[in-house]
Amino acid sequence: MSYGTDLLDAYRQLGLYAGNILKGAKPSDLPVQQSVKVELLINLRAAKALGLDVPPTLITRADEVIE
Repeated sequence: MSYGTDLLDAYRQLGLYAGNILKGAKPSDLPVQQSVKVELLINLRAAKALGLDVPPTLITRADEVIE
């Protein structure tokens, strides 16, 4: 299982941040940005290999399930 930042969203924010700098903004004047979109990934194959049972409610809440 993994719960963390959505990388595509983080890369999008990075592009916007870099665009502001290229347009002339000083990096010291820009606010620190943090990703607000997170995702839950569950690897059922690995869970089964470890002998773990993943509750169905958790599986339905996952953004991506690897079977």
